[in-house]
Amino acid sequence: MRTTFKYIIVFILSSFIFQSCQDEDDFANLDINDFIWKGLNVYYLWQADVPNLSDNKFANQRELYSFLNGYSKPESLFESLLYKPESLYPASEAVDRFSWIVDDYLELEGQLQGTTNNNGVEFGLSRKFSGSSEIFGWVRYIIPNSDASTKNIKRGEIFYGVNGTQLTIDNYQSLLFGSNNDYTLNMADINGGTVTPNGKTVALTKSVLDENPILVNKVIVSGSHKIGYLMYNAFYANYDSQLNTAFGTLKSQGITDLVLDLRYNGGGSIQTATRLASMITGAFTGQVFSKEQWNTKIESYFASNDPESLKNLFTDKIGTAPINSVNMTKIYILTSTSTASASELVINGLKPYITVVQIGDITTGKNVGSVTLYDSPTFGKENRNPNHRYAMQPLVLKIVNGAGFGDYQTGLVPTYQLKETLSTLDVLGSTTEPLLKLAIGKITGTAKMKQSDPGIQFDYFKDSKSANSLQNQMYLEKAPEGLLKALE
Repeated sequence: MRTTFKYIIVFILSSFIFQSCQDEDDFANLDINDFIWKGLNVYYLWQADVPNLSDNKFANQRELYSFLNGYSKPESLFESLLYKPESLYPASEAVDRFSWIVDDYLELEGQLQGTTNNNGVEFGLSRKFSGSSEIFGWVRYIIPNSDASTKNIKRGEIFYGVNGTQLTIDNYQSLLFGSNNDYTLNMADINGGTVTPNGKTVALTKSVLDENPILVNKVIVSGSHKIGYLMYNAFYANYDSQLNTAFGTLKSQGITDLVLDLRYNGGGSIQTATRLASMITGAFTGQVFSKEQWNTKIESYFASNDPESLKNLFTDKIGTAPINSVNMTKIYILTSTSTASASELVINGLKPYITVVQIGDITTGKNVGSVTLYDSPTFGKENRNPNHRYAMQPLVLKIVNGAGFGDYQTGLVPTYQLKETLSTLDVLGSTTEPLLKLAIGKITGTAKMKQSDPGIQFDYFKDSKSANSLQNQMYLEKAPEGLLKALE
């Protein structure tokens, strides 16, 4: 009898504890959901197009909480409040392709500054053939000082599997970007258009890695031309001083021409893009490089209070340090389907001022920017809610150049189209590498009208940066705060 009574007491206590934990979880989720709704209600670019984000949707906080309680996962609420997200609409109908949410803002902050859990292999993913669910990877470049930099793997090599499992569109996320820091790549060759395993394996280990986005910076002398070549792979604001130093090196060597390689650059900081454009030109300080367009209610606030703050101006300084400008009136920019966001902003922003010769493939087509929103009174970093680490990276603005043009959502079309293919890869920065070779030929007037046969082409699927939750970004350093009281 005592034993039975003891089990009953234990059951009651366990039920009470379970219910208490469940109540705590529900409260925490409600807290997060409230932050998501209110942040999107203020800042989301398409706020007016989402009925559930309407300012008049809920009469009071109780009605809002009742709505928010219908979502057990913050991610589900976030997705439901987006305007025609890519996850729910076919590509031809999707509007919001780039807003996202994370459950740990520390990881997000690191990613936006080039700090990731990474083994150092940056790669592209392609389908084995059109419509195939099986995919394979190819190495774009190896990050210096990474685990991969110490292994027998290099640009252009092919891998078809991880730990002996064939990569597919359904398993690549878990195999390549899962929680396991150690895995082995199964390598392959391309034979007659077929991906064929070659027996080679490469064991890799991920660690916290800081990627300097300046991969190659050199001067190529061709006849009377001193051609600066800069391969720049991300707009990380904490590397702006190094970028300025790189331009100082090019300037000191008296370059006559500049090739900027953005083919693997998915974007980053709007401020950094503005500074890069200023380093390239040097003649337009104080003029409009780009202008931001926000949702209707934020636009109204800025129009009445601070219209100049929507403009990003060419500058001659980073803080108090002078910018090293190389005074180009013409620039050659190399692009691919992975060129996105802040990279596209540089191309579009320069066009009203200097001649931009784009070489490569059509870009991604991301003319919208985001900002990190935290659960705090101002949606900024200070006084963040200590009970969770959720943060959002919603699209909040469209961006146009000084001439008012920004409609390139289908991508920026090259002046000279030349797709990078597996059979034409060469050492980055080499004068025989096809895209750089064409740029040099156009600069010196020696380019052939007809390019050599590019060989077999495969359907592009993803690349390691966009697939690893980083997305293609163009972001503000912080959300404008002054408007919150005006919108209350």
